[in-house]
Amino acid sequence: MRSVKVERIDSEIARELSLLIAYEVKDPRIADAMITVTGVKTTKDLKYAKVFVSIMAEDKKSALKLLQSMAGFLRSELSARIRARTVPELTFALDESFEYGQKIEKILRDINASKKDEQ
Repeated sequence: MRSVKVERIDSEIARELSLLIAYEVKDPRIADAMITVTGVKTTKDLKYAKVFVSIMAEDKKSALKLLQSMAGFLRSELSARIRARTVPELTFALDESFEYGQKIEKILRDINASKKDEQ
């Protein structure tokens, strides 16, 4: 079970990272990609945070690598924005739940269309 403190820090990190990526990162390779922070999971000791992102771009893997290379910059910017003794090290991971949901929705539409054709 996660503590209230860790959950609060997770939500603060997610909110601030979303703003940082949208408004502070000037790299055109990131600006062309639509990046959404979908969640943050911080360890109990608050040393590490896994940041889940959804990326709408042609080359998601390179955008993810670029985000990972910016982790130090983002962490230093976070330290000025959130109230915490230490800011956790950031690791970025691709959240594919949106694409998975779209795939399931397409399958369900295809099943419904085939049922209508049979009738």
